[in-house]
Amino acid sequence: MTDTTVRIDGNTLRLPGGAAVRFVRTLRLPETGTHPLPPGLGEFPVRRVSDYPDTVPEGWRARGGVMLPVYLREAMWLSFSGTREPAALQVGVGKVCAVSGRPWSERLSRDPQNYVVLPRQPWLDGINSGKGTVRQFVAVPLGLGATVEGQVTGEEVWGGVQLQAFSLKDGPLARWREEERLRAERARAMPSPGKGYGAAMPMAAPAAPAAAPAGGRPRAAAAMGLGVGGSMRQEVYRDDRPSADWAEQPAGRVYVHLVTPPEWRRITGEAPPPSPVDRAAYTRAGLPWFDYYDQDAEDLTATDTLQDVKPVGDWLGDDHEPWQEPSPQQVQSLKDAPGKPVEDGDW
Repeated sequence: MTDTTVRIDGNTLRLPGGAAVRFVRTLRLPETGTHPLPPGLGEFPVRRVSDYPDTVPEGWRARGGVMLPVYLREAMWLSFSGTREPAALQVGVGKVCAVSGRPWSERLSRDPQNYVVLPRQPWLDGINSGKGTVRQFVAVPLGLGATVEGQVTGEEVWGGVQLQAFSLKDGPLARWREEERLRAERARAMPSPGKGYGAAMPMAAPAAPAAAPAGGRPRAAAAMGLGVGGSMRQEVYRDDRPSADWAEQPAGRVYVHLVTPPEWRRITGEAPPPSPVDRAAYTRAGLPWFDYYDQDAEDLTATDTLQDVKPVGDWLGDDHEPWQEPSPQQVQSLKDAPGKPVEDGDW
C-alpha cells in the first residue's frame, strides 16, 4: 500500500513521494520597485497540531496538519531543497492557488498551471504576479481583507498555507531515476557548490521547549493568513512534462496553520523565534542578496487574478522601516525523516 503520510524531519515537511518543504524567514521587501531575492534568515519551527490537543483551537484539530509562528507583516519563502524525486506541488494561500490564482483543487491543471514542479523549482517566495516576478508572502491577520484569499474570493475563511503533492507515474519515474543515475556518475568529479540562497544567516528558534499548558478549554487563536509585499525577480517555471506523466490522485497533503508568537507560546510552551532582522542593517553589513536565472526554463505567465492582488500596506499603512538598496557586489548569482506522521483532517 502506498504511504500517504506527511512527516516532519527537523523543521522540514516531507510529503509522500519525496517532496520536501521548509518555511524560511526572510527580509520583507519594500512594496514599490522590483528587487533581488532576499536572504534566508533561518527556518520557522514547525510542530504537529495533534501534539497539542488541549491547547490548539478546536477548528485546528479538525483540520489537522502543522503550525508555525509568524509575526505580523513578517515575510517568508518556501524552500524545496532536499526534494528526493519529482513532484508536482500545489501551494495554496487560504485555499487560493499561489501559482494560478484559482480556487483550491484536488486535481492538477495545465491551463492555467496550478502547481510548481519539483525539484526544478528550487523555491517559491510569493504569488506568481508578473513576467519573471513574484510578490512576496507576508503574514497578516484575517478580517482586514488584506490576504490573497480575501482579495481573490471576497472572504477570509481558511487562512494558513495548504500543500498537496502529486508523484510521477511508475514509467516516467523509472526513466527519471535512470537519468539521475547517469547524471550522478558524470557529476562525481565536479567540485561541490558553495552555500546558496537561504544559507546567509542561520537564526534557529530557541531550543528546549517547555511542556504545553494543560487543562481548560482551548480558546480561539488569532487567525493569520498570507498577503503580499514587495516584488522580486523570480520565475515560476512552466511544466515541460506531458500531463499524462503525473498521477491523477495526490500522494499526500498537509494544512499549515499560521499562529502569532504569543499564541505559539501559549499553545506549545516554547519561546517563539526572535523578531525579524532589520533589512537596512543587513544590507549595511554587506551581507548577500541573490539573483537566480535558468536559461533552459520557461517562465509561467501570471494570471490577471494574481496580478491584481494589492500589497498589505494598502491595509496596514505605510512601511516605515528604512530601506537601503544593496550594492551590485552584494547580489550573488545563483544557478539552476522520519518522525510521527502528521495527521490530516477536513479542509
